[in-house]
Amino acid sequence: MAEIIQRDGTWTFDGEMLRLVPGRDKNVSLLRRSLGELAVPLGALAGIAFEQGKKSGRLRLRLRDGADPLLQAAGGKLGDAADPYQLTVESDRYGVAEYVVDEVRNALLIEQVPAAPCESYLLPGPSVPLSVSAGDGTVSFDGDHIRLEWNWKTEEAKSASGTRSLALAEVAAVEWQPAVGLENGYLRFSVRHAPTKAPPKYDPNSVELWGFKKDPLMALIAAAVQARLPHPAAALAEPADAHAALVAQPAPAPAPAAPAEDDHDALLRRLRELGELHQSGILTDEEFSLAKQAVLKRM
Repeated sequence: MAEIIQRDGTWTFDGEMLRLVPGRDKNVSLLRRSLGELAVPLGALAGIAFEQGKKSGRLRLRLRDGADPLLQAAGGKLGDAADPYQLTVESDRYGVAEYVVDEVRNALLIEQVPAAPCESYLLPGPSVPLSVSAGDGTVSFDGDHIRLEWNWKTEEAKSASGTRSLALAEVAAVEWQPAVGLENGYLRFSVRHAPTKAPPKYDPNSVELWGFKKDPLMALIAAAVQARLPHPAAALAEPADAHAALVAQPAPAPAPAAPAEDDHDALLRRLRELGELHQSGILTDEEFSLAKQAVLKRM
């Protein structure tokens, strides 16, 4: 057995499984602490490397494409600090890190683990139920339904329809994008038969993220949903009754807007803005109608 214990975490390899336990140091990212221990089977690994530095080094795991729903959902956008498959190694443990690398590489050679993409997920993804509050909303997922609740920072054009509930069968894809520079991030759920070009600020199936501390936790929601969607490598036809069930499901009714003493000119400007978004194709007919009704009720 090979094991390395660091403030950043502990990696243990028994020849068949590599267990990754995040450390308790204050510098360990919130995402890694929330994700907890990972059990990575040897068959999910494509390689391992150790990079030495002057003050510290870094162990890096490379997983096979399609092995982990978290990496699938993140699309290579996890930063080094949030990546659970990296470990910071102190300079006095370089020898131990190199031993771990040798043991894993030897096992990969002996077991002849292919480097080809996986046809199914080999890791289960984050456990559910799971709930994260960040950006302009709170997203909860129990394994079957996704619930989106809005806060006071949500754009009215999006919050007008109230709390959203999406059955997993309705979701065609999930996408997580962290905030980068001046560009906001988002968590977006693509709903079957209801495409939209609306930006996350206005899309009722998206949460807009601004780069705050808890934003990366939305990647855990994305991973939990991704783990329960058809694997990208699987060419599975949509069941005939899935569409019928979706059509039969009534659309959520718009929640009544709370009365407010807004300035009349400001509301007129909002109507013009919504009209421009609708004409440019950013808002769908349904989204524009809901948002316009919400504004008109306050005039």
